[in-house]
Amino acid sequence: MITKTYFGTDGIRGRVGRSPITADFMLKLGWAAGRVFSRHGKSKILIGKDTRISGYMFESALEAGLSAAGVDILLLGPMPTPAIAYLTKTFRADAGIVISASHNPFFDNGIKFFSGEGTKLSDEMELAIEAELQQAMVTVESDHLGKARRVDDAGGRYVEYCKSTAPGLSLKGKKIVIDCAHGATYDVAPKVFSELGADITVIGNKPNGLNINEGVGSTSPKQLKQVVLESNADLGIAFDGDGDRVLMVDDQGELVDGDELLYIIARNRKENGGLNGGVVGTLMTNLGLERALEKLDIPLVRAKVGDRYVLELLSSHNWILGGENSGHLVCKDVSTTGDGIVSALQVLKALVAYDQSLYQAKSGMRKFPQEMINVQLPRKMDILAQPEVVSGVQAAEKELGSSGRVLLRPSGTEPVVRVMVEGEDPALVRKVCRHLAAQVENAIN
Repeated sequence: MITKTYFGTDGIRGRVGRSPITADFMLKLGWAAGRVFSRHGKSKILIGKDTRISGYMFESALEAGLSAAGVDILLLGPMPTPAIAYLTKTFRADAGIVISASHNPFFDNGIKFFSGEGTKLSDEMELAIEAELQQAMVTVESDHLGKARRVDDAGGRYVEYCKSTAPGLSLKGKKIVIDCAHGATYDVAPKVFSELGADITVIGNKPNGLNINEGVGSTSPKQLKQVVLESNADLGIAFDGDGDRVLMVDDQGELVDGDELLYIIARNRKENGGLNGGVVGTLMTNLGLERALEKLDIPLVRAKVGDRYVLELLSSHNWILGGENSGHLVCKDVSTTGDGIVSALQVLKALVAYDQSLYQAKSGMRKFPQEMINVQLPRKMDILAQPEVVSGVQAAEKELGSSGRVLLRPSGTEPVVRVMVEGEDPALVRKVCRHLAAQVENAIN
């Protein structure tokens, strides 16, 4: 078991001003990363960010640290996380750094790294950076300092790339509402969909540094639903703050989550020979998706929750399609990481091919009712090793039979255990979940 001090499953993240999300730490992190990536000669690293006000501060700190390590820097400004992954590979850089806390509020921020291939860093590379963080910071000689320059055409490059992932797609005649969450997609997303011919209405595209994800975006789709219905649009598209997730709203004003979007893409790929093997979901993937894919003769395997684990399973199976119900979808034949805009285009490509509305296309999958209760853990413990909990899970599974599923999952970020039950009968699901949650509470106390 590898233990890291700073890196979690999705980079380094936390409250701005509290360790480690401070300017002095970012200076040292830039230097440490620069040391690691320049071990084999002169190095070049990209820096992009979302629209949080703290991004200015951390961009400057990282730039100074990288320069002190002798690394050249390309500054991209506000850009979606997947754009940094793509441009890192395009510019043949040694790494890309994203300053973002994704769907979190503005007062949080974080750092994600991409390798020169546009993929997440290996554990070995993250551990190497952490090892350098323990060393005293030493600046290279002045004639070896890194230089920095801004890339003025980064947005245009990424827009063209997004369009290239759905060749021949025309959205002429489609009325689409786009919600950019006042985040990193605010400039590029409207250009992609309008240049493909869509009649677009845009909300959440006025970032001020403090309003990212505030009442808009994939975590708050209420306004998008309202605008879709009021404007009689064909559908709505909601991104999160850094643009690696996407959810949609159909013309009935109903939210369409990542599992349903994954179903639409998988079905289209299967029918057109563009799906090699199966689909990777997570432990939280709705049982309805698994059953719908079974009917299409598409296997589903479940990874631990987190896009990192989805990508790992995709690689080990040599498959191309996977994702989470949160809307973090991966189409590995066109992208190295989760990309909200690219994923949305894959869904739209399927809708155009079927000549169906989003509401019609999702109807092939019936989501199973799902109930989840968070039970507080007063102390660190292996809840799954408690005999009372084990017997409770067994009893719940027996009661649900083959038409349901039980999952107990300790949270990776909070002192809670998530008790989740899903099945065909909503009343039974609710009853079983509450009973099992009570058993878990008794086992703790």
